[in-house]
Amino acid sequence: MPNKIMNQTKKLFQSQLAIPIVALLILVVFNLIRDPSFFSIVIKSNNFGNTVLSGNLVSILNGASELVILSIGMTLVTSATKGQDISIGAAAAIAGSVFVKILRAGTINPGTILVALIFACAVAVIFCLFNGILIAKFNIQPMIASLILYTAGRPIAYWINGGATPNVESPLLTYIGGFIPHIAVPTPILVVIAFIILINLLLKKTTLSLYIQSVGINERAAKLNGINPVIWKLVVFVILGVCVTMAGSINVCRIGLINHETILLDIEMDAILAVAIGGNSLGGGKFKLSGSILGAYIIQALTITLYAMKVSSTAVKAYKAIVIIIIVVAGSPVVKAWLGKLKNKIMEKRALAAKVEAK
Repeated sequence: MPNKIMNQTKKLFQSQLAIPIVALLILVVFNLIRDPSFFSIVIKSNNFGNTVLSGNLVSILNGASELVILSIGMTLVTSATKGQDISIGAAAAIAGSVFVKILRAGTINPGTILVALIFACAVAVIFCLFNGILIAKFNIQPMIASLILYTAGRPIAYWINGGATPNVESPLLTYIGGFIPHIAVPTPILVVIAFIILINLLLKKTTLSLYIQSVGINERAAKLNGINPVIWKLVVFVILGVCVTMAGSINVCRIGLINHETILLDIEMDAILAVAIGGNSLGGGKFKLSGSILGAYIIQALTITLYAMKVSSTAVKAYKAIVIIIIVVAGSPVVKAWLGKLKNKIMEKRALAAKVEAK
C-alpha cells in the first residue's frame, strides 16, 4: 500500500500538474508559517442576517470565480487556435452591460434574469465569433485579432447603457452575487462547481476535447482525418462567449452595477497566466482544464496572501509578476529539459555506484 501511494505521488509530480501543485503547496506552507490562522473558516451573520462562512479560504474560492470560468474558456481557445484572446475582459463588459440593460427595462424576477442572461450570452457569442472568424477564416493571429475588441469593447459597453454606469438592485441579484438564504457557501462558488461539472461532462461525453486538441496539435492532419478546423475553432469561441457572459453577470451581481471601465479589468492577463501556470502550452494542442482551474486559484491565493501581508494594492501586481515569472520559468520546456538531464545523470551515478558495490 505505501509503495502504491508513493508511485501515485511520483506520477503526479511528474505530470503536467506538478508545477501548479508545487506552487500551491509553497503558498500553503508559507501562509501556515506566516499566520496559522490564515486558513481558518468562521461562521458569522452577514448584513442580511444570514449565517455564512467567512475567512481567507472562502475569499480565495469566491474571489476567483470569474477568473476560473474565463480560464476554462481561455484554455479551449489556446488549445484550438495556438494563441490567446486578450479581449475577454472587454467582452465580459459588453455582456454585463446587456445584462443590466435588460434588467432595468422591467421588473427584476427570475424570468427577467433568465431573459437577460440569454440576451447577454447571444451578444457575447456574436462578439466572440467576430474574433473567431478573423482567426479561423482569415488566419489572423489570435492576439492581433482580439486586439480590435480589446480596444473597442469597453466603449461599446459604455454606449449600450447610454454613457452611464447604472446600478441594479434586487434581492435576487444579491443571492447570485452573494449568498442564498440558509446556504452558507457563496453562490459564485456553487455556480463555478456546476459550470466545471457541465464542461467536464461536455468534454468527456462528446468528441469535443479530441477535435479541439487535434486541430491545435496538427491542423493539416486534422483536415486529412475529416475534421474541419474552422468549425471547431468557432465552437471554442461560442463556449468563450458563454464564459464571458457568466463572468460578467456574476460580477454585476456582486457589485450591483456596471462600470465599463473597471469590470474585470486586466482579467485577460490573469486568465492567460492561469493557463500557463496550469502547465498548458500557450502554443496550443493538448490541454488539462484542471491545471488552468488550479492556476486561477493560485493567482487568487497569491493576491489574498499579499493583501493579508498589508501590501498596498498598487504594489500587488508587481509582487504577483515576480512570483508568476518564477512559476512560469520553472515550468518552461528549457527548465524541464535541464531537470530531465539532471535526473538522468543522477540515475547513471546511482547505477554506477550499484555496480561498484556489486563487484
